[in-house]
Parts: sequence; structure tokens; C-alpha cells
Amino acid sequence: MLTLSVLGFLAERPMHAYELRHHISDLIGHNRLVSDGALYPAINRLRQAGHVVRRSEAGENAPARYVLSITVDGRAELLRRLAHPKPAEITDGGAFFTLLAFLSQLTEPAQQAAVLQQRLDFLSRPASFFSRAGSPVRIKDAEDPYRKGMLIMARAAQRAERAWIEEKLQELREASEIS
Repeated sequence: MLTLSVLGFLAERPMHAYELRHHISDLIGHNRLVSDGALYPAINRLRQAGHVVRRSEAGENAPARYVLSITVDGRAELLRRLAHPKPAEITDGGAFFTLLAFLSQLTEPAQQAAVLQQRLDFLSRPASFFSRAGSPVRIKDAEDPYRKGMLIMARAAQRAERAWIEEKLQELREASEIS
């Protein structure tokens, strides 16, 4: 998620690592802050791979700061990762939301639709936080009130996500027909 976030935000515009860290922290949530110990090694790996470049920018009454920019190869890597997500980027909600945040970088509606269809297919499989004898526990069968609450909230969120994805897929199909 970190690599995808760095490439995604830098595809929007160049920025300082400090600003980039704040954008990434905002995206992945307040309970999963991005530390410098995670961000800077990720940036260095991307620089070594030729996906990101760093240039010095003079500061006003301060030492020079570095501005990060995505390269042509970095943009190609971002587009590859968006068009061909790893299975965990489809099945994990946080990872999928990170992917979704940058999906508009793919300019082809068919590519966007293919990613959304993968998520919809995943959401269409029976699942639960809890199981009995290998089968998902249904809300009506949950005995613990807090576990039942978890199931109720998860089902509501899943219904909302499925509805949005189905609506967006229809829009993308219509856009593909027009093109």
C-alpha cells in the first residue's frame, strides 16, 4: 500500500516527503500513521528503481528541502499496479481503498471496470468474521450481541460498497459504448 500511495500521490504532483507522509497518513487512516522509518526506505527503493526522482529546492530562511517527482517509469509502474492488482489489494478493504484512491489514473474505462469487477466478485462470495463447521455465521445465528453488531455493520458497509461498485460499473460500461 505504501509504494502504491507514494506513486499515486506523486502522479498527481511533485511534493516534499513531509507533505507526502501527511497525505498517505490521511488516506490510510489515523490509526495507521506512516512513520519516517517506513516512508523513507520506500522512497529510496523507488528512487533506486528509477520510479521517483528527488531534486533540491531552496528554502526561505531554511536549509534546502527535497522535492519528489514521479518518473515516466514510475508512472508506468503505477499504471501496471493499478491495472493488475495483487489479490490482497482486492480482498483487503484498506488496500482496496488505497487502490481505489488512484484508480482514475487508469484512463481506459475498461481497465477501471476490470478492477472494480474483481472487487465485486470478491464481495459476492459468502464471508463472515466467524464461522461454524466451515460455514459463515449468519446475523440471525450470532449469539454474542457484540459479534452480532460486527456482522450487522459489516453487512451494511458491504451492501453500500456493492451498490456503489455496481453503479460505477454501469457508468463505465456506458462510457465504453460511447467511445
